[in-house]
Amino acid sequence: MDSSNSAKVCAALETFRIELPSWGFANTGTRFGKFIQAAAATTTEEKFSDAGQVHLLTGVCPTVALHVLWDCPDGVKSTDEIKGYSSRYGVMPGSINPNLFQDQEYKYGSFGNPDESVRRRALRHAKDSIEIARRLNSRDISFWFADGSNYPGTANIRQRKQWFTEALKEAHQGLSPDQRMLVEYKPFEPAFYHTDIADWGMALVLARAAGPKAKVLVDTGHHYAAQNIEQIVAWLLSEDMLGGFHFNDRRYADDDLTMGSIDPYQVFRIFHEIRFFEWETDRRADIAYMVDQSHNLKGKIEAMIQTVTMAQQLFAKAALVDGKKLDTAQKNCDLVGAESLLQDAFATDVRPAIQEWRDSKGLPKDPMEAFRQSGYLERITKERAAKNAHNISSYA
Repeated sequence: MDSSNSAKVCAALETFRIELPSWGFANTGTRFGKFIQAAAATTTEEKFSDAGQVHLLTGVCPTVALHVLWDCPDGVKSTDEIKGYSSRYGVMPGSINPNLFQDQEYKYGSFGNPDESVRRRALRHAKDSIEIARRLNSRDISFWFADGSNYPGTANIRQRKQWFTEALKEAHQGLSPDQRMLVEYKPFEPAFYHTDIADWGMALVLARAAGPKAKVLVDTGHHYAAQNIEQIVAWLLSEDMLGGFHFNDRRYADDDLTMGSIDPYQVFRIFHEIRFFEWETDRRADIAYMVDQSHNLKGKIEAMIQTVTMAQQLFAKAALVDGKKLDTAQKNCDLVGAESLLQDAFATDVRPAIQEWRDSKGLPKDPMEAFRQSGYLERITKERAAKNAHNISSYA
């Protein structure tokens, strides 16, 4: 790689940060059961410790996303404890994720529940989550809803839309001036007939109705097969409504696979749309990059390191596309020339330049190998094995 491209890679890496999910370090499973990992985190403190290790080795993961019921069991009272973990393990609290799908009251929905008392309970939890974020100096509160229905005729879709609009507006009123509400969407699961926020258009409408500090969150796994996610990204950018990402990969739907394991070119194209937008507008897009993955078979920390290093590579490759040349090729309808600019950037081996950047920051050139040689995995396996052995569950 020539010095010019190497400089572009290093400049891109200086701006790139990606948030880790606390739940990605804990035992998770499928609808049919769990396969327990002896080293999985069982407490919020252990999640912070594991996230701290990934940040220590990669240097680009300074925050960890928290799930309120799983990481803040005492609600607002948990914030002092979390601040202590943050100080101890070198990672800050990131986005706060309300849990509006787990409790029994949410069997028929949260903001879309026909029972007004349940809707009010869900709104109280949303407001508590905003207060937790305020106390932890967290900017983003990320809302994902499991609400929907499984059978035709069993839910008033228009009425539920109105309930969502009202609740999101009220929650938005509780945001601090520097906070944002991110509205996520998902086409199906657990609802299989209709989901209340099923696609980016529904999320966009509801975010706009909620208020000016609400944006759309794009989870790369939450799309139908072959859907053009980068087009969605481009539209949201043009509407100034793209707030953040939950990155993962999938073969079928919401598979929670490591980023780039199935289709790295798609992630590259997403990053390219963002970089090209920034080139055209001469301003940096205000986007939160976050990981949302739960690994049943891969080692938790290794999977996160894989994802982070792949994200760096794909972001760096996107930085190599020459915006001026691409703009000219597009205007001249030079189809081959325009496409080749993307293909050539994607084919470039940016790993040597990334290793140079890591070396300049005092980071290990190979984060995965450094982790495997650190002894951290052996230590936590020994410390946590007994607790995890009692965490086995089954489908029925």
